[in-house]
Amino acid sequence: MDIEQKQAEMIDHFMKQASSLKGSAITPLVLEATSNPSLFAFSEILAVPSVTELEGTENATLLDTLRLFAHGTWSDYKGNMARLPQLVPDQILKLKQLTVLTLAESNKVLPYDQLMQELDVTNVRELEDFLINECMYSGIVRGKLDQLRRCFEVQFAAGRDLRPGQLGNMLHTLSDW
Repeated sequence: MDIEQKQAEMIDHFMKQASSLKGSAITPLVLEATSNPSLFAFSEILAVPSVTELEGTENATLLDTLRLFAHGTWSDYKGNMARLPQLVPDQILKLKQLTVLTLAESNKVLPYDQLMQELDVTNVRELEDFLINECMYSGIVRGKLDQLRRCFEVQFAAGRDLRPGQLGNMLHTLSDW
């Protein structure tokens, strides 16, 4: 089964589950979805009415958590830790993977120093292990590690959910082209 089909099946599964839950009952679903090693898209789940209804309630942090995983990065989480739930190790891994995807959207050469800072990694070995084992092997990125230039040259990166307002910018860019 290819990654796109598996992703679509996971999204469908979580959307159906979210549709049948309300309020704090969505908590385990958010944890499961944001921890799932095969799921990297969250916009469809965010659009489920029972999820959007969390806005302004005591369970709004669940919505904020899904938004973080749809559009945010590890740095975003660190800057908002006080108002977001503590993440479990699988969620931290996922958010760091999504951070690599976000960086790869705008730059095809990612300096090791930037990656180490963004991912809270202390040494090159740990960074390269993360990129190989958690990003390349999972199929979300392909590229070359250049130890001499201390950078990751991105050849392919899976897409992320569109951020609010990003579609308009994309359409504008395409019409200019």
